[in-house]
Amino acid sequence: MAIFWKPLALLTVCASACVALPARAADCSAEIEGNDAMQFSKSAIAVPASCKQFTVKLKHSGKLPKTAMGHNWVLTKAADMQGAATDGMAAGAAKNFVKNGDARVIAHTKVVGGGESDSVSFPVSALKTGESYAFFCSFPGHSSIMKGTLTLAK
Repeated sequence: MAIFWKPLALLTVCASACVALPARAADCSAEIEGNDAMQFSKSAIAVPASCKQFTVKLKHSGKLPKTAMGHNWVLTKAADMQGAATDGMAAGAAKNFVKNGDARVIAHTKVVGGGESDSVSFPVSALKTGESYAFFCSFPGHSSIMKGTLTLAK
Protein backbone atom coordinates (compact mmCIF):
# COMPACT_ATOMS: atom_id res chain seq x y z
CA MET A 1 0.00 0.00 0.00
CA ALA A 2 2.86 2.40 0.80
CA ILE A 3 4.16 1.93 -2.74
CA PHE A 4 0.96 3.36 -4.24
CA TRP A 5 0.46 6.21 -1.74
CA LYS A 6 3.18 8.60 -2.97
CA PRO A 7 2.33 8.41 -6.70
CA LEU A 8 -1.36 8.78 -5.88
CA ALA A 9 -0.69 11.83 -3.68
CA LEU A 10 1.49 13.38 -6.40
CA LEU A 11 -1.19 12.74 -9.02
CA THR A 12 -3.84 14.40 -6.84
CA VAL A 13 -1.69 17.50 -6.25
CA CYS A 14 -0.82 17.79 -9.94
CA ALA A 15 -4.44 17.34 -11.01
CA SER A 16 -5.49 20.14 -8.69
CA ALA A 17 -2.71 22.51 -9.70
CA CYS A 18 -2.35 21.63 -13.38
CA VAL A 19 -5.97 21.98 -14.46
CA ALA A 20 -6.78 25.43 -15.81
CA LEU A 21 -9.53 27.12 -13.85
CA PRO A 22 -12.37 28.71 -15.80
CA ALA A 23 -12.56 32.49 -15.94
CA ARG A 24 -14.49 33.93 -13.01
CA ALA A 25 -18.08 34.67 -13.92
CA ALA A 26 -19.54 38.08 -13.21
CA ASP A 27 -20.98 38.50 -9.73
CA CYS A 28 -24.64 39.19 -10.38
CA SER A 29 -25.51 40.17 -6.83
CA ALA A 30 -24.67 42.67 -4.13
CA GLU A 31 -25.20 42.81 -0.39
CA ILE A 32 -25.87 46.07 1.38
CA GLU A 33 -26.56 46.82 5.02
CA GLY A 34 -28.60 49.53 6.65
CA ASN A 35 -28.07 50.40 10.32
CA ASP A 36 -29.65 52.27 13.23
CA ALA A 37 -27.61 55.38 12.32
CA MET A 38 -29.47 55.70 8.99
CA GLN A 39 -26.50 54.62 6.88
CA PHE A 40 -26.10 52.20 4.00
CA SER A 41 -22.84 50.21 3.95
CA LYS A 42 -22.30 51.09 0.27
CA SER A 43 -22.64 54.32 -1.66
CA ALA A 44 -22.25 52.73 -5.10
CA ILE A 45 -23.13 49.46 -6.81
CA ALA A 46 -21.88 48.40 -10.24
CA VAL A 47 -24.01 45.91 -12.17
CA PRO A 48 -22.11 43.86 -14.77
CA ALA A 49 -23.77 44.18 -18.19
CA SER A 50 -23.12 40.45 -18.74
CA CYS A 51 -25.67 39.54 -16.03
CA LYS A 52 -29.22 38.67 -17.06
CA GLN A 53 -30.61 39.22 -13.55
CA PHE A 54 -29.13 41.16 -10.64
CA THR A 55 -30.00 40.55 -7.00
CA VAL A 56 -29.61 42.96 -4.11
CA LYS A 57 -29.77 41.61 -0.58
CA LEU A 58 -30.55 44.18 2.10
CA LYS A 59 -29.70 43.38 5.70
CA HIS A 60 -30.64 45.60 8.63
CA SER A 61 -27.60 45.35 10.90
CA GLY A 62 -29.17 47.41 13.67
CA LYS A 63 -31.43 46.47 16.55
CA LEU A 64 -34.35 48.88 16.22
CA PRO A 65 -37.70 47.60 14.92
CA LYS A 66 -38.95 48.52 11.45
CA THR A 67 -41.65 50.76 12.93
CA ALA A 68 -38.96 53.02 14.41
CA MET A 69 -35.96 52.60 12.07
CA GLY A 70 -37.08 50.52 9.10
CA HIS A 71 -35.07 50.39 5.90
CA ASN A 72 -35.78 49.32 2.35
CA TRP A 73 -33.79 49.50 -0.88
CA VAL A 74 -35.45 51.24 -3.82
CA LEU A 75 -33.98 51.68 -7.32
CA THR A 76 -35.02 54.41 -9.76
CA LYS A 77 -33.44 56.62 -12.37
CA ALA A 78 -31.60 59.41 -10.54
CA ALA A 79 -34.03 61.98 -11.94
CA ASP A 80 -37.00 60.04 -10.51
CA MET A 81 -35.64 59.51 -7.00
CA GLN A 82 -37.21 62.48 -5.23
CA GLY A 83 -40.67 61.99 -6.73
CA ALA A 84 -40.67 58.26 -5.99
CA ALA A 85 -39.49 58.88 -2.41
CA THR A 86 -42.19 61.50 -1.81
CA ASP A 87 -44.93 59.29 -3.24
CA GLY A 88 -43.54 56.34 -1.28
CA MET A 89 -43.86 58.17 2.03
CA ALA A 90 -47.49 58.91 1.20
CA ALA A 91 -48.09 55.22 0.36
CA GLY A 92 -47.28 54.29 3.95
CA ALA A 93 -45.74 51.40 5.83
CA ALA A 94 -48.31 48.84 4.68
CA LYS A 95 -47.01 49.33 1.13
CA ASN A 96 -43.34 49.39 2.19
CA PHE A 97 -43.22 53.12 1.42
CA VAL A 98 -43.47 52.45 -2.32
CA LYS A 99 -46.46 53.71 -4.31
CA ASN A 100 -48.41 50.85 -5.90
CA GLY A 101 -47.63 50.49 -9.59
CA ASP A 102 -45.04 53.29 -9.60
CA ALA A 103 -43.42 52.95 -13.05
CA ARG A 104 -40.42 54.98 -11.82
CA VAL A 105 -39.45 52.21 -9.41
CA ILE A 106 -37.27 49.60 -11.14
CA ALA A 107 -36.96 47.37 -8.06
CA HIS A 108 -37.47 47.49 -4.30
CA THR A 109 -37.26 45.36 -1.19
CA LYS A 110 -39.76 45.30 1.63
CA VAL A 111 -39.06 47.36 4.75
CA VAL A 112 -36.94 45.46 7.28
CA GLY A 113 -36.12 46.08 10.92
CA GLY A 114 -33.13 45.19 13.09
CA GLY A 115 -31.76 41.73 12.31
CA GLU A 116 -34.05 41.21 9.31
CA SER A 117 -33.18 40.96 5.63
CA ASP A 118 -34.86 40.89 2.24
CA SER A 119 -33.71 40.63 -1.34
CA VAL A 120 -34.93 41.70 -4.74
CA SER A 121 -33.93 40.61 -8.24
CA PHE A 122 -34.47 42.59 -11.41
CA PRO A 123 -33.61 42.11 -15.09
CA VAL A 124 -30.42 43.90 -16.10
CA SER A 125 -32.16 44.69 -19.39
CA ALA A 126 -34.15 47.30 -17.40
CA LEU A 127 -30.93 49.35 -17.14
CA LYS A 128 -29.59 51.45 -19.99
CA THR A 129 -25.96 52.35 -20.66
CA GLY A 130 -25.24 55.99 -19.84
CA GLU A 131 -28.32 56.44 -17.63
CA SER A 132 -27.87 57.59 -14.02
CA TYR A 133 -29.56 55.42 -11.40
CA ALA A 134 -30.08 56.00 -7.70
CA PHE A 135 -30.85 53.64 -4.86
CA PHE A 136 -32.29 54.89 -1.60
CA CYS A 137 -34.33 54.07 1.48
CA SER A 138 -37.86 55.43 1.17
CA PHE A 139 -38.71 55.16 4.89
CA PRO A 140 -39.86 58.69 5.84
CA GLY A 141 -36.92 61.04 6.30
CA HIS A 142 -34.25 58.56 5.21
CA SER A 143 -33.81 59.19 1.46
CA SER A 144 -31.78 62.38 1.87
CA ILE A 145 -29.08 60.44 3.75
CA MET A 146 -29.51 56.79 2.78
CA LYS A 147 -28.80 56.88 -0.93
CA GLY A 148 -26.25 55.87 -3.51
CA THR A 149 -25.63 55.34 -7.20
CA LEU A 150 -26.02 52.27 -9.33
CA THR A 151 -24.25 51.95 -12.68
CA LEU A 152 -24.29 49.47 -15.54
CA ALA A 153 -20.69 48.28 -15.89
CA LYS A 154 -19.17 46.83 -19.05
